[in-house]
Formats: sequence, C-alpha cells, structure tokens
Amino acid sequence: MAVSHQHLRAFHAIASEGSVSRAARRLNVAQPTLSQQLKALEERHQVSLFDGRKPPLKLTALGRELFALTQRLFIASGVIDELLGDDPGNKPSAVRLGSDSPIYGARMAARLREKHPELTIQVRIGNGRETLKWLDDAKIDVAIVSDPPGDNHYAYMPLFADWFMVAMRADHPRAKDAYFPLAALREARLLVREPSSRTRVTTERLLAGAQVVPADLIELHTRETIREGVALGLGVSLFVSSECPPDSRICYAPLERPAGVAGPGLAEFVVCLAERKRTRLMRSIMAITEDLGRFSPLPLGPVHGAASGGFGTGGTQAPASADARPERVHLVG
Repeated sequence: MAVSHQHLRAFHAIASEGSVSRAARRLNVAQPTLSQQLKALEERHQVSLFDGRKPPLKLTALGRELFALTQRLFIASGVIDELLGDDPGNKPSAVRLGSDSPIYGARMAARLREKHPELTIQVRIGNGRETLKWLDDAKIDVAIVSDPPGDNHYAYMPLFADWFMVAMRADHPRAKDAYFPLAALREARLLVREPSSRTRVTTERLLAGAQVVPADLIELHTRETIREGVALGLGVSLFVSSECPPDSRICYAPLERPAGVAGPGLAEFVVCLAERKRTRLMRSIMAITEDLGRFSPLPLGPVHGAASGGFGTGGTQAPASADARPERVHLVG
C-alpha cells in the first residue's frame, strides 16, 4: 500500500512542532485539514503515531521511527528541488534558530532579517545540550552552540572564539588589576550555570587542569541571575567578553591564562545536520557566519574537514593564538 506524500508531510510537520495548530501555521493550511490528513495516515496503515492529541504531542515508538525517516526524506527532497531547479519562488519562508548564546542568536537573527526580509524568524534559547537536541528532533533548522560533538552527523562553521573574563563587583579588591589570577579563584565563591551548561563544563575542565578548587560554589541557572548575583556581591563568575554588558555595579577583567593553554576559553559554532549543509538556507547562514566571524575576539582557525564555500564536518574547535588576550574591560552603565 503506497504511502501518501501529503499525509507524510502532515505527520512530519506535526511531529516537528509538537502541535497541530503550530504545524498548520507552518504549512499555511487549515488545522482541521491537517488533523484529517494525520488521521487518514494512521487509519490507512492501522498504526498509532502519537500518544493522544493534546499538546505537547508525544510520539509513540513507531512514530519516533517514522519521524527519523521523514526528517531525512524532506531534507533530501528540499536539496533535490534546489539542485534541479533553482526556482526563486521555492525559497524557504521561515527559519528556526536555536542558540546557547542569546547575543549571537540575536546577531544571527538580525543579519538574516537584513539579508532575507521575507523570512519568518524564530529564536529559541537553551543550554548547549538542549539546543543540539532541538536540532536532532527537527525543532530548529540551525544551532549556535559551543563545543559540539565531533561526528559526521553534523556540519560546523566557527563563529567566535574567546577567552574568559572574570565578573566581579565594582568594589572587589581585584577590580583594578590588569588580570584576575587563576589561583585567586581558590579564595573566591564562584557562581556557575547548571551542570549541562557548556560554559560550566569548560570552566570545570579549566580549573581541574590548573588544580584550582574554589572556596565555594553556587549554582544559578541563567546568565542574568549570575550577573545580578555578582552585582550583589554574592561571588564572582566567568563570562566570555560578548556576555559582559555595561553595568556600573560590575567590573570585568581577563582571567589569567595558565601555562600550556593555547586555545580559547570558549568557541562557538554554527551547526546544522550534515544532510542540510548544501541547501539554499544553510548556504546563506554560512555566509552570514563567515561575516560575523570576522569580529571574533580571538582568531578563528579552520574547522577540520571544512572546505572553501561549505561547512566542515566531524570537526572540533580549532585553537586560537596562544598569545591573543582580550583587553581589560571595565564597563559602566
């Protein structure tokens, strides 16, 4: 029994959005029409693809298997359409971004709007692990994350590389120092993100390598909460320079780089599924990423496997210059 392509498209949109109403808006069809197409697919093949019909919709085991297949199907279909007929009328109408960096999520959205004013743009903010899961689950089209896994399932392009700044209250004893000594963190109360945060993972790796154990640790779940905690004198924290907005209560100074550390404290990448890297949308995002990368605080090295004009695959962050250090920053609101 042949499967209806229209019914598969309805299922794929509903599974991607987790909601019939959002999927209907995405496809620009009536919600009852989409519900009928899903019902027809399930009845025709005597299967159940969702557990109930109340959002957020959850896929059954069979639904998850089918969704994995429809992701590849519709990605390949889009690439084929673009390859065989570069039809100006076949341009994407929407793009869904996910980012673990609010700053760069907003910058990418702004550049996309400049270049493609016709696009509907959605930005979701989460930690790195959440953002990559959204990409795998087709809830977003492209991710902006630090330290993505190095496998050929993804395609990468470096966006920025940066060393850490220490955020401290403006009246902190080290507020006027040119650099914050790494060893001084032994005497500090360190404010950190949740365990799944890439920034926290990188921070813990750095401290362990230098055999530095902070005097105290407090876990706070957002950058905004941490900055407010710093301003109130609750402790100090580590940020990259793009995450240091002006605040008269806070001073930022570069963290001393330990001997033997050549790379950036944190590198951020634009990531998509490898199958999508040649689509029109991803080529446009790649060009924007390359342009934004020129403003990286530290030099960007090539991603392993990257070729001119395309995303690299299976890469990890390339080290920046060991001698590159950010200037000391004391931002006043």
